[in-house]
Amino acid sequence: MDRICNKDRMLVFVFTLLSFALWFVPTGFEGRVDDNALRVRGKVVEVDSANLQQHAIIKVGAQQLIVEVLEGPLSGTRYQVVNQLLGRLDLDKVFDRGEEVLLVITRNVDGSVNSVVAQDHYRVGLELGLFGLFSLLLLAFGGWTGAKALLSFIFSGMVLWKLFVPALLAGVSPVPLAFVIVALLTACIIFLVAGPTRLGVVAFSGAMLGVGASTGLAMWAASAFHLSGAVMPFAETLLYSGYAHLDITGIYVAAIFVAASGAVMDLAMDVAASQNEIVNQAPGVTTTQALWSGVRVGRSVVGTMTTTLLLAYSGGYITLLMAFMAQGVPLINIFNLLYVAAEVVKTMVGSFGLVLVAPFTALVGAFVFTRSEVQQRGATKSLSGCPEIVMES
Repeated sequence: MDRICNKDRMLVFVFTLLSFALWFVPTGFEGRVDDNALRVRGKVVEVDSANLQQHAIIKVGAQQLIVEVLEGPLSGTRYQVVNQLLGRLDLDKVFDRGEEVLLVITRNVDGSVNSVVAQDHYRVGLELGLFGLFSLLLLAFGGWTGAKALLSFIFSGMVLWKLFVPALLAGVSPVPLAFVIVALLTACIIFLVAGPTRLGVVAFSGAMLGVGASTGLAMWAASAFHLSGAVMPFAETLLYSGYAHLDITGIYVAAIFVAASGAVMDLAMDVAASQNEIVNQAPGVTTTQALWSGVRVGRSVVGTMTTTLLLAYSGGYITLLMAFMAQGVPLINIFNLLYVAAEVVKTMVGSFGLVLVAPFTALVGAFVFTRSEVQQRGATKSLSGCPEIVMES
């Protein structure tokens, strides 16, 4: 058991090291930003909104601001800034006195200030605060397992930003790339939480079988439904920014099973952990009994997980549905619209993956957990693979 615990700690150390290393890995796109520009936190000291005009629900015109730099080499310096409103609710921002803003300060070659722009409200502090609160709650509730879950969360973010997105921009084939990334993240998350145990092997195998089925189904659906990746936000902007060579349909397909992979591995772990506990508590259980136990657990979890996907995806395009209903558009028109069909495919393909991962995991677990040597040692193993302390009276 000490050997397994040491493997568990070694795994945590390795992924901690990888996460730290990924932070310093360049994406290859950093040089596209003006190196002479400073991006610093500032504060609005004075506001003049006399030139703003209200037209129905939008505001147009310009605000005159006095802002003070709060950090960096120009800290304490004040500048006059014009905040121009374009009449677009998704882009315009109106500042009030005392609010913190993100200032973009461009400088000349000699170091003098060329221009100052109040780009947006400064939200990094709040975001870091939310992440810190989330981390504290996860550690307080989950303990060592929570720490490993937090590490998997950080590692996943690093992999997506430092590896997945740059590789897509570089023109790497989206579907194979996404499958490799999902396999890497699934292995990281499952083995960090479950440890390098048979429980982790079963959960990983079931999850990857479900992801593989989702991948094949997504590729077929994109072709059969005549879907294009142009339905994704900012897809056309990306194409017109010098990336017309990208396979945006392939990126759309990849995004489908990447988005569903989290729920898939969650369900795989639920089924695998349930089977593991059953075999631990009843070492004499047969392979068939373990299989049907896993299937019954999967049935219960699938019912809620599929609904979870529906709610998660529908929440992203609720305003689109509201617009159609407000205009009285018939349902047959709605479901034939490209944007709606793309969301339907995303929801159904993810749900198919969830339905399939339960029997896949149950089948793998039935054969792995019921091996004789596992049953003999099973009652002394925890989910992390480390021995549990049993208190005797």
